[in-house]
Amino acid sequence: MQYRRVVELMTEKELGLHLEVRGWVRSCRHSKEVTFIDVNDGSCLANLQVVAEGSLANYAEEVKRLTNGSAIVVRGEFCASPAQGQAVELRASTIKVVGWAAEDYPLQKKRHSFEFLRQISHLRPRTNSLGAVARIRSALSYAVHSFFKERGFFYVHTPIISTGDCEGAGETFTVSALNLEKLALQGQKLDWRQDFFGRQANLTVSGQLEAEAYAMALGRVYTFGPTFRAENSNTSRHLAEFWMVEPEMAFCDLQDDIDLAEEFLKYLLRYALANCQEDLALMMNYVDKDLSLRLENVAEKAFVRLSYDEAVRLLTDAKVDFSYQVQWGADLHSEHERFLTEQIFKQPVVVTDYPLQIKPFYMRANDDGQTVAAMDILFPGIGEIIGGSQREERLERLVGRMESLGMVLDEYQWYIDLRRYGSAPHAGFGLGFERIVQFVTGMKNIREVIPFPRTPGSAAF
Repeated sequence: MQYRRVVELMTEKELGLHLEVRGWVRSCRHSKEVTFIDVNDGSCLANLQVVAEGSLANYAEEVKRLTNGSAIVVRGEFCASPAQGQAVELRASTIKVVGWAAEDYPLQKKRHSFEFLRQISHLRPRTNSLGAVARIRSALSYAVHSFFKERGFFYVHTPIISTGDCEGAGETFTVSALNLEKLALQGQKLDWRQDFFGRQANLTVSGQLEAEAYAMALGRVYTFGPTFRAENSNTSRHLAEFWMVEPEMAFCDLQDDIDLAEEFLKYLLRYALANCQEDLALMMNYVDKDLSLRLENVAEKAFVRLSYDEAVRLLTDAKVDFSYQVQWGADLHSEHERFLTEQIFKQPVVVTDYPLQIKPFYMRANDDGQTVAAMDILFPGIGEIIGGSQREERLERLVGRMESLGMVLDEYQWYIDLRRYGSAPHAGFGLGFERIVQFVTGMKNIREVIPFPRTPGSAAF
């Protein structure tokens, strides 16, 4: 039985139950007649103390030789514990070692730096901090599906391999079955017609365009899956592979989109606060002492809403020497986003109506001809956490915008068709899932909130 379930079910009347627990040794304290073993099965933060007496049949041969990291199966009786810091302990009747850990096991009973743990990503979830992050990430994943299910959305699996670039930035990973090394040695040019798909393909940067197709049929849909961007950015905020949550809603405008996004973020935070208390307490003690206050503040207060024009004016009036100049027509950088959220408003901010020339082709043009019906939600300590827009549903406007950008219309004919066959106003957004996990856990580096981080120059494990 999972130790977490034991703790949940245990009452004074149930003490004396004989159960089996399976887990990994965190530490051992040996004496001549008894050994105290801290076991963790990953189901919760707390370790279970196992009391192994010298009368066990394999006490001398195996129990006294136990090392940190070894996998064991323990049967015994749950009893009230006389020791401080734990309600119960397991008095072992049998202990079976199912997997010995070598003496060079790198996770000893001490604190390790996150940089060191990143080098052993296959073992780091066994630590308290990264195990807590994994459980919080799992809880937030469940909350994503719960939120949309409760609101009548349908979950759509969009393709990982794509032939387009939704964001138009050109930062895509090419997918090919051609023998590139052989072609290079022979001096031949690439001919994508000879490739597996008969054309150039890449890993998707977003499932949005495909989600729009399903929104035009099912009304409300969402995707939740991995996306890939070959952005050569080696910062604490960027990953090459990350997960995106992308809802799309038919018959909706930008304001509906903002309302849903704010409701969604608050739902995730409240879910974590209600269901991850033990793990969040660990993060507050060792990672971010102000974490609980910040989560509750964001979960309960209405987000500030202002236009891009207003944001630029506030940043300009602040007379701060930013690394990147603030000017109308330029995108906001992380330092600008954090200044708005951390210095001016001290809470999340929704910025709307960005300049048309800095946004992708699919965003709906406003009547002024200069801006689009777009929004970014900015969080303290994170910067942009959600980006969204009302989509351009007008055929002529969409085609005109694509042509002005030099896009090959034939490659997006299916997307254009959505405007020819029963087009309707629609909107959506994208949440970088790792960024909400980072905010909830208080982790400073986004590489700590995904199991196996992919970054420039690093794709180990």
